[in-house]
Amino acid sequence: MKDIASSKFKATCLAVIENVRKTGEPVRITRFGKPVAEIVPATPKQAKSWIGSMQGQMEVVGDIVGPVGAFELWNAGETQPQSRR
Repeated sequence: MKDIASSKFKATCLAVIENVRKTGEPVRITRFGKPVAEIVPATPKQAKSWIGSMQGQMEVVGDIVGPVGAFELWNAGETQPQSRR
């Protein structure tokens, strides 16, 4: 890792950052010979797929493929409501 004084970093900040981006070599910034900061290359952000993002968040309880209710109680197409038996 390359060390650079804070005064020199202040004067050449953009060039130092560009050099870190190009080479991937980190730079340590020092003040009075003591390290105060490090410039490291950024890690590439990985695109996260939304598929499976809710895994473990829900629980299926009961029958999920069976009928929801009794079909004979539905009044589909009838003008008068059918009384329950």
